[in-house]
Amino acid sequence: MDYKDTLLMPKTEFPMRGNLPKREPEIQEKWKEMDIYKLVQERTKDRPMFVLHDGPPYANGDIHMGHALNKILKDFIVRYKSMSGYNAPYVPGWDTHGLPIEQALTNKGVNRKEMTVAEFRKLCEKYAYEQIDSQRSQFKRLGVRGDWENPYITLKPAYEAQQIKVFGEMAKKGYIYKGLKPVYWSPSSESALAEAEIEYKDKKSPSIYVGFNVKDGKGVLGTDVQIIIWTTTPWTIPANLGISVHPELTYVVVEEKGQKYLVAKDLLEAVTNEIGWEQPTIVQTIKGSELDRIVAKHPIYDRDSLVMLGEHVTIDAGTGCVHTAPGHGEDDFYVGQKYGLDVLCPVDDKGVMTEEAEGFAGLFYDKANKAITEKLEEVGALLKLTFITHSYPHDWRTKKPVIYRATAQWFASIKDFRDDLLEAVKETIWVPAWGETRLFNMVRDRGDWCISRQRAWGVPIPVFYAENGEPIITDETIEHVSNLFREHGSNVWFEREAKDLLPEGFTHPGSPNGIFTKETDIMDVWFDSGSSHQAVLLERDDLQRPADLYLEGSDQYRGWFNSSLSTSVAVTGKAPYKGVLSHGFALDGEGRKMSKSVGNVVVPAKVMNQLGADILRLWVASVDYQADVRVSDAILKQVAEVYRKIRNTFRFLLGNLADFDPAKDAIPYEKLREVDQFMLVKLNELVKQVRHNYENYEYASIYHAVNNFCTLDLSSFYLDFAKDVLYIEAKDQYDRRAIQTVLYESLLSLTKLIAPILSHTADEVWSFIPAVQEPSVQLTDFPEAKEISGAGELLTKWSKFMNLRDDVLKALEEARNEKVIGKSLTAKVTLYVNDDTKGLLDSIEENLQQLFIVSGFEVIDGYEKAPEQALKLEHAAIVVSKAEGETCERCWTVTPNVGENENHPTLCPRCADVVQDHYSHLV
Repeated sequence: MDYKDTLLMPKTEFPMRGNLPKREPEIQEKWKEMDIYKLVQERTKDRPMFVLHDGPPYANGDIHMGHALNKILKDFIVRYKSMSGYNAPYVPGWDTHGLPIEQALTNKGVNRKEMTVAEFRKLCEKYAYEQIDSQRSQFKRLGVRGDWENPYITLKPAYEAQQIKVFGEMAKKGYIYKGLKPVYWSPSSESALAEAEIEYKDKKSPSIYVGFNVKDGKGVLGTDVQIIIWTTTPWTIPANLGISVHPELTYVVVEEKGQKYLVAKDLLEAVTNEIGWEQPTIVQTIKGSELDRIVAKHPIYDRDSLVMLGEHVTIDAGTGCVHTAPGHGEDDFYVGQKYGLDVLCPVDDKGVMTEEAEGFAGLFYDKANKAITEKLEEVGALLKLTFITHSYPHDWRTKKPVIYRATAQWFASIKDFRDDLLEAVKETIWVPAWGETRLFNMVRDRGDWCISRQRAWGVPIPVFYAENGEPIITDETIEHVSNLFREHGSNVWFEREAKDLLPEGFTHPGSPNGIFTKETDIMDVWFDSGSSHQAVLLERDDLQRPADLYLEGSDQYRGWFNSSLSTSVAVTGKAPYKGVLSHGFALDGEGRKMSKSVGNVVVPAKVMNQLGADILRLWVASVDYQADVRVSDAILKQVAEVYRKIRNTFRFLLGNLADFDPAKDAIPYEKLREVDQFMLVKLNELVKQVRHNYENYEYASIYHAVNNFCTLDLSSFYLDFAKDVLYIEAKDQYDRRAIQTVLYESLLSLTKLIAPILSHTADEVWSFIPAVQEPSVQLTDFPEAKEISGAGELLTKWSKFMNLRDDVLKALEEARNEKVIGKSLTAKVTLYVNDDTKGLLDSIEENLQQLFIVSGFEVIDGYEKAPEQALKLEHAAIVVSKAEGETCERCWTVTPNVGENENHPTLCPRCADVVQDHYSHLV
């Protein structure tokens, strides 16, 4: 007879190959038919809430690896929380206003000048929705579960209505004001920018030293002295109204070739080297405070330049005498205010010099550098011109340099509630912990927030002006505009006149004739997304404020984390989040920034088409995401190999449970053999560790723990020796059912443990598990770690056995290499052991040769009795020899007893008994 038919080989339809690019969309289609998000929310609706609030990605372009990293991490958290005792809704969102969409339409050939603002905005809205649809399908393809049909979108009327209320509440508390102040100004965007919209890149700039002749030395300096300033922005010289010195610094007048100059004493050597002086002689020493209100003469124009005291002056570079143009610098502005200077800004929206810059009008500011430098040289004021490359602020969207420029803007006064902001930062849980220091320092050091932009596509600043120019922001107007936006959307602001946007019958003492105008600036887009705590968390019934967690890239400390904190503390006095978790950037395999021009971009869609979303998800779990992470084809290939091992483990478990009914075949823990109990204790340890890791957002630890359990504890040990029982013994044999009990527990637990990470594979595995009731693993709860009596002793004992086993495996490997044996079943192992190891082996009731997967096993008391050829290792001296006897045709063990049963002359007694008792019908 063919004894193969008597073996209980694994049976399962669970495929060995994942074929994820094809299978995942089918699984996602099932989720859609089931409405899995709704089912999960209904199942958990009575549980405590855990709200992870989605930071909205910008609705423009395909998703990149940074998006994938971000959304997958969020999905890990939400899926875990909904399986561990929480109601964890996930409402995705999109940021939809701002310059990139305006720019995208312009690039498509849309001519703004041929249409009204309202018409152009409608095109922007249409484009935004198209981008949302495209990105939504890509996010869903990642396997991210959420309320995708009801996302929040910053251009929706209800959202805009709440944003207006946030603005109104801040205005009511006196935090909103309009002022002429220098702000970051992007000539390329023709708009003010917030700090979050600035990035730094290297720029080559002229470096000039300029002499200002003293006009009135106040009895301290002679009129034969020149005060030297240094600047890298010659184009701001026409706006110069003063020179700042530090009151505590020591200044010196030096003489060089008959001319006297004033510089800070500590910078004299550097200035001497830069300008190329030969031997300047100090003729006078003065304290900075003595120079207060000395008057110098502007080098180009017939006007004064006032010497002022300023704490912002440093000796890091320059001369210690700082060129001060109140219209072009924040420090300049504040010191100028203190001394009553005008705010002169002779540069227009496009960065072109105005008539106020006499002699340079019509020149682009950067081009004006040369003309101004030449003029300075002509009048004898230019002492030195060189060029330097330095880090300079650029517009993060257009990538062009920005300037500081004084304009009338709307501001949120951070200084008025800075202490509350700092307190809110302290009360928040930060992961990683350095996030607290980072945001604390940013809030501590930041100036007031410029919230107005000179663009078309955004939420209008809801301010009216009376005839006398007085701004109007009242509870009544805010409520009315908010209601209008909720009903019609913010486009109504551009479709109607001011009087039609005001409450009916509205009057104001500043408008005796009933004439009003409206603000045409829009709000900074960070104010849009920064209002989501009210427009989403407060607006929706399925969420709550504050959120439990905000999770975004580390660039959002200066972006969304910051703007959300500012608006929330201003309105509620509290942070909008209880915790903040940040991740790094996705880089290529060498740690370089991804760039199309370099050709090193890894595209999520391509990875999913080639390998599958679960490989991408497993990659996210494998990396230290709190720092910058690397991704490449080679890295993904390694991850795919780990996935294959995990999948093969699942397939083996499923294949060996085909005839197992847990309701009647499972054996209680206390009746299991020790080795089976040991595996359940190891499984319990895994559950404990993985739950801890999920709680603390430590996904790389889960990746390694699950991989190690599958490859080391299961595949390399338990499943390896279990085959001899699972395939060979009779179906209901006790040891076989004991092992199946362990396999079933392991299968259930592992499937649930990896469900948040390998979302598709876990659901696929779940559909093959015998006797489960729920249609998806997502509708189950995480396994609980149990208190197992005697677990510690069991772990200690069997860990010692595993160490001994490692020694035996090493000896078997050497014997195989030396051609003493072939497979381990052809071997006999003799152990020469000390008392400890002898006691350990004597205490094990299981079949030792089965555990070691050999055909002969002998233990000899006395390590020292080992022959010369023994491999002497820590726990035993080991001799491996060829097992004596014949090979059983059915179980492949080598034994002298093959053929004892005359009906089955090629079988060992064990196999002969099994066949005779259970398979006589095949004979």
